[in-house]
Formats: sequence, C-alpha cells, structure tokens
Amino acid sequence: MNNKAMYNLSYGLFVLTARENEKDNGCIVNTVAQVTTSPNRILVAVNKNNYTHGMILRTGEFNVSILTERAAFDTFKHWGFQSGSDVDKAVGITFRRADNQLIYLTEETNAYISAKVISTTDLGTHTLFLADVTDAEVLSDDPSVTYSYYQQHIKPAPAKTAKKGYICTVCGYIYEGDPLPEDFICPICKHPASDFKPL
Repeated sequence: MNNKAMYNLSYGLFVLTARENEKDNGCIVNTVAQVTTSPNRILVAVNKNNYTHGMILRTGEFNVSILTERAAFDTFKHWGFQSGSDVDKAVGITFRRADNQLIYLTEETNAYISAKVISTTDLGTHTLFLADVTDAEVLSDDPSVTYSYYQQHIKPAPAKTAKKGYICTVCGYIYEGDPLPEDFICPICKHPASDFKPL
C-alpha cells in the first residue's frame, strides 16, 4: 500500500487553541470539518500526545484559527514543532481573545471559530471532538491553506546531500562512495583506481 495516496485528500491546516488555569496553548491540526449547519457543529480530531488535547478534554472548549496561504513556515514550527508543556506558545505572537476568553490568531488567518465540546470519540491515537459552534468571525479574504499547498509552497524542501564518488577518466563510469578502494578496477573499461578522479 502507498500511504502517500492519503496526501491527495483535500483538507486544511489550522491552529487549535485552548485555555486552562490561565495558561493558553495550541497546536496544528489538519482535521476540522463542519458536520451540520442546524445546529452548527464541527468535528476536530486531536492527537492524544498534544498538550492541547488534554486541555480540551478537561475544559470542553476550543478555538480554531483557519490558516491561509500567507502563513509562514515559522508559524507551523511555532504551533506544531514544540510542546506547550515546555514553552509558552502565547509569547511572541499576535492574538485576540474571543468571547470564550480563548485566543485566536489575527495574522495569517482568514477566520476563527469558537466551539464547545458536546461529545468525544476515542480513535486510538486521537480523540474526535464533536462541538457546537458558539462564535465565528471572518478576518480576511485570503484563501485557506490546504495540506497540499503547505507541502508544495510553504514547507522547505529537504536539503540535498551531495553524493561523494569518483569518475573514471577513461569511460566515465561513476563510483559512488568515499574513499575509492586502492585496488578498485572499473567494471566497464577495466582501468585501475589511478584513472579515477573525485566528482
């Protein structure tokens, strides 16, 4: 099975925020969906390893900030590559508080949604929260970022590692590796290692 097929599903990326005992926190999630309009309800899947998960489980409230294509990679690093158990994620960012007193992002977002949990479903590694929408506001006209857009335009490409090797000056055969064994013989033209030079 090729798990990369899952990358072709169309879904967005969001900052999910919560507050407990005067502590603000949040994480990146990719599963937020409206499931009914009357009543207005959404589903959010959250990894149990995220510090935010426990906060939502205990408080029953969260906000979703909908990220846009203008979101910088640093935003994803801030909310997704570190844990709220180790750092205060509310430091150094621009935010406002919704009526529920939870933060939402005002930059690189086009809307926020406030919600109150009405049920949970254990999915093994994740919990699926079903929640009533209690507030929402549009913040900009910028298009929402999709996971595909993030992969193609925001996430940096992996650094290319230069391959080390030697080329035969007689026939052009390339030996990959370093060092070239002194007794190496070219498999194509049968010349010795002395006829090779570093790439």
